[in-house]
Amino acid sequence: MADVDGLQVMDAIIEHRIDTCVIVVSGDVSIDSAISALRHGAYDFLRKPYEPDELLLKIENALIKRRLEKENKAMNLQLGESERWYRYMVNSSPDIIYTLDGNGRFTFLNDRVEPLLGYRKESLIGQHYSALVYLEDLESARYILNEKRVGDRASRNMELRVRHNIESKLLTLEFSSFGMYQEGVTDQPARHVGTYGVAKDVTERKKAEQIISYQAYHDQLTGLANRILFKDHLDLAIAQAKRNQKMLAVMFLDVDRFKVVNDTLGHVIGDNLLKKVASRLKGCLREGDTLARQGGDEFTLLLPQIEDREDAMRTAEKMIKSFDVPFQIEGHELYVTISIGVALYPADGEFIDVLIKNADIAMYDSKAKGRNRYQLYSGNMNVSFAEKLSIEMQMRKAIDRKEFQVFYQPQICVSTGMISGMEALVRWSSPLHGSLSPLEFIPLAEETGLILSIGEFVLRSTCKQAMLWKNAGLPPMRMAVNISSLQIEQDGFCDCITQLLQEYHLDGSMLELEVTEGALLSDGEQMIAKLKMLSSMGIKIALDDFGTGYSSLSYLQKFPIDTIKIDQSFVRGLPSDPNNVSIVTAICAMAHGLKMNLIAEGVEKPEQLRFLHSLDCNEAQGFLFSKPLPGNEITGLLMRNGPLAPPAFYSGQSESNIQTHRVG
Repeated sequence: MADVDGLQVMDAIIEHRIDTCVIVVSGDVSIDSAISALRHGAYDFLRKPYEPDELLLKIENALIKRRLEKENKAMNLQLGESERWYRYMVNSSPDIIYTLDGNGRFTFLNDRVEPLLGYRKESLIGQHYSALVYLEDLESARYILNEKRVGDRASRNMELRVRHNIESKLLTLEFSSFGMYQEGVTDQPARHVGTYGVAKDVTERKKAEQIISYQAYHDQLTGLANRILFKDHLDLAIAQAKRNQKMLAVMFLDVDRFKVVNDTLGHVIGDNLLKKVASRLKGCLREGDTLARQGGDEFTLLLPQIEDREDAMRTAEKMIKSFDVPFQIEGHELYVTISIGVALYPADGEFIDVLIKNADIAMYDSKAKGRNRYQLYSGNMNVSFAEKLSIEMQMRKAIDRKEFQVFYQPQICVSTGMISGMEALVRWSSPLHGSLSPLEFIPLAEETGLILSIGEFVLRSTCKQAMLWKNAGLPPMRMAVNISSLQIEQDGFCDCITQLLQEYHLDGSMLELEVTEGALLSDGEQMIAKLKMLSSMGIKIALDDFGTGYSSLSYLQKFPIDTIKIDQSFVRGLPSDPNNVSIVTAICAMAHGLKMNLIAEGVEKPEQLRFLHSLDCNEAQGFLFSKPLPGNEITGLLMRNGPLAPPAFYSGQSESNIQTHRVG
C-alpha cells in the first residue's frame, strides 16, 4: 500500500473502531517487528516465508476467536437483560422481598418497603429485623425470620405485625421464609448463611376478617354478643364452674310491651330503644359478665362464678331498678320495664340449652305475675309453661268461637246507694280449661297481642249493651271499660272509639275508659295527646288500681284524669288495718283536692262501706252490692230502679238484716 505501512493501517482500524482480527505477514524477522505489530492490535504475526498450512491455521484460530467473542458478547447482553428484568420484577413486586444474614440483619430489600412501611431501604440494610417487628410479636418473629428449613417444610403464610416508620400504625404482614445455604467444598456440608423471603401486606384482609368474625359473633344493632357467642361463653363458664365447684346464673330478659313501641312509633325508635336498653343493662354488670341479644327484644345474661343465688337476685333487682328512669328518644319520653327469668347452675340444669330454656320459662312466669319483676326458676314452672301454651292456643280459637262474654258489675253512689255506673268485665268459658279468671288469661293476651282483639270485642259489646238499655227506656248509664296500653297506643284507636259511639248512637259521656298507672307511662307525650282527644269527646278517663304502681301527683296533673279507683288491696283491710286506713284517707283527701271522682273497688263488708262514706268517697263497687253479672241479669236489676245500698248500710245494723239487698 503506497505511502502507508502496515502499522499505520492498524492504527486507522483502531481509530475507526473496526471490529476485526489482523494477522500481520512481514519479511522483517526481528522480534521488535513482531512486538510492535502486536502492540498495534495485531491478532497474530507471521514471518515470511511461511507454509500455507501455517497461514490457514492462524486464520482458523482468528475466526474461532471472533466467533467466541461474538457469542460471549451475546451472552453478556442476554445476562444483562435478564438481570434488568429480574430487578424490575423484584422491585415491582407488590410484596416486600428481603434477605437476612445469619444474625437476622437485612442484606437486601426491594423497593416495595418504602411505600408500604415508610422506610428507605438503604436505612434498613444492616439493621436487625426487630427494628420493624411489633414488640408483642417478637417471639413469633424469632421463629419465622430465623428460618433454616427449605422447601415444603419452611415457614409459609405466617403473620407478624410491623410498625410503619411515619404513621403511627401497625400493619399485618404475611411472611414466607426459607433458609439460604452456601455449598461446601468437597465433602463439607452446605453452610447456613441467612434467610430469604416474601412479606405480603394483609392488613386490609385482616380488617375484613375481623369485621366478618365480629359480625358472626355479635349483634349488629346493639354490639352485644349474639346467641352463638353467648353459648360459647356459657360453655366455658360451665366448665370453670364445674372445675371450681361454683355456681353461675343465666338470665333471660324481655322488654315489656316493646311491640307496642315498635308498632306505634316505628322501627327506628324501636331500634334506638333497644340500643339504649342494652347500654343501660351493661351499666349494671360486672366486667366478666356476658350480656347477649337473643333477637327482637329478648336478651340473655351470664353471671359466671357467683357465690349464691342472692348475687343473681341483686343483679336482677339492680337492672329492674335502672328502668325507673324513662328513655328519651327523638322527643319521646318512654317508660319501659323488663321481666327477668333466672336459672342457676347446677341446681336448674348442667347443660347450655337446659339453662337457657329454664331461664326463659322463669321469664314468662315473671310476665304472668305482672311484669317488671324477676323470677327464679322452679321445677313446677315446666307444667305451668305448657299450660300457658295451651291457653294461648285455645285463646286464639276462642275469639272466633265467641267463647268470651262480657259481665257487668254495678258501681253505686255511696251517698244514695243508687247505681251510678257499670264496669264491663270479660269472662272466658273454655271448653278445655273451664271458666278462667281474667288474671289467668289477660296478661298472656297482652303478651301475645291478642288483647287487641279481645279488647275490641269488649268495647263493642259494652257499647251495644248501653244502646240496648237506652232503647229500653232506662236512664243513660256510664259504662266503664278496662283498656290496655296496647290498645291506646295503636294508630287509629281514637277513631275506633268515635266510630263505635256513632254506630251505637251513644254520647261520649256514657263511656269511661279505665287505664292503669303503668299504661300511662308507656309513652308519656303520645298517651297525653290521645287521652286529651278522648276527653274532648266527653269520654271519662279513670285511673285503675291507684296506689299499686308508679303513684305520682305529677301525672295526675298532666293527664286528663276524671276518676281515681282505690285498689281493692287497700279496701280489704278497712277499717281495722291502720296502714290501709292511712293510705285510703290520703287518697280520698288528694282526690277531693284535685276535684276528681273517687271509686272504691272490692267493697265486701258494710263496715268498709261505712268507713268510705265517712271519708266522702263518691262511689263503690264490690260483692257487697253485686257480683259481675251477664247483661240480661243486670237489665232486671236496673228495671227495679232501687238502691243497692239503703241507709241501713250506714246505720250499723247487723249484716243479716241487709242481706236481701245483695244481687247475685
